[in-house]
Amino acid sequence: MMILNEADVRKQLTMPLCISLMKQALSKLETGEAVQPLRNVITLPGHNLFGFMPAWMDDYFGAKIITGFHGNAGTEYPSHMGYIMIFDSVHGAPVGMADAGTVTELRTGAVSAVATDLLARKDAKSLAIIGCGAQGRSHLAAILCVRNIERVTCYDKVPENAQRFAQEQGIKHGITIAVAASVQDAVREADIVCTLTPSREAYLEAAWIAPGTHINAVGAFTPATREITSELVARSRLYADQIEAMKKEAGEYLIPLSEGIIGEDHIAGSLGAVLLGKAPGRQTDDEITLFNALGLAIEDVLCAKTLVCQAADGKP
Repeated sequence: MMILNEADVRKQLTMPLCISLMKQALSKLETGEAVQPLRNVITLPGHNLFGFMPAWMDDYFGAKIITGFHGNAGTEYPSHMGYIMIFDSVHGAPVGMADAGTVTELRTGAVSAVATDLLARKDAKSLAIIGCGAQGRSHLAAILCVRNIERVTCYDKVPENAQRFAQEQGIKHGITIAVAASVQDAVREADIVCTLTPSREAYLEAAWIAPGTHINAVGAFTPATREITSELVARSRLYADQIEAMKKEAGEYLIPLSEGIIGEDHIAGSLGAVLLGKAPGRQTDDEITLFNALGLAIEDVLCAKTLVCQAADGKP
């Protein structure tokens, strides 16, 4: 059985490849060619998480088994650890496994790149990164693949993290990154905003967001947590990675819905539906578009299946 560690995944799963795979996964999920039940996430003591996320596509099926320990920030351990296991559909035999934390890091940024390419203004040139950890790095690399970004600002509640991110990622990508003193300062002139924090309370305010902005809300993924205020959700055209999952798991949608601020018809569509022309994307240059990412098992399984098959064939 093929086992791919972090280094193997980073070598094989380039961002352009990952973005292409995410378009496939989202489209196939929309057409029914890919199948996945809602994930099963168990809350452990200390608000830590243990998740099981199965999915099936074509001639392979699999599952991501992963832990989420946000207290690992600043330690030698990443916040998310686990493996994605892949099985063939003929005999049900295990054929390989890939490091889940690395796949999750890369495919999450890639999905936001798909959303940004579909929903952000074509002339968007400024990017704000809120949260300067692994997802900050992934999202910067991903958004640079789909838009000609000229200005980047970043913010992290730990200033040293933001300074390190600005220096290291600025050198890596050949772009100047400014460190903001607050979230408000970071997003003030941004055409694209990526919120990538494990915050349990909404912090991105409607008054801070200019007309025409696109937002990727990524950090929160439970019914009781969110990064985006109800007012801002109400002002935005809202998109999901999967509508069924959003209606069960997304605090960004469920909390303003429970408050009566939005209705059930506020979801404009899924990314897969937009990709296939079944749902409209951005309608005007002035509207605010909001993609709320929960993360889908089919995204992980397709990445791991591709990597395992590449490795088995001896491809780089």
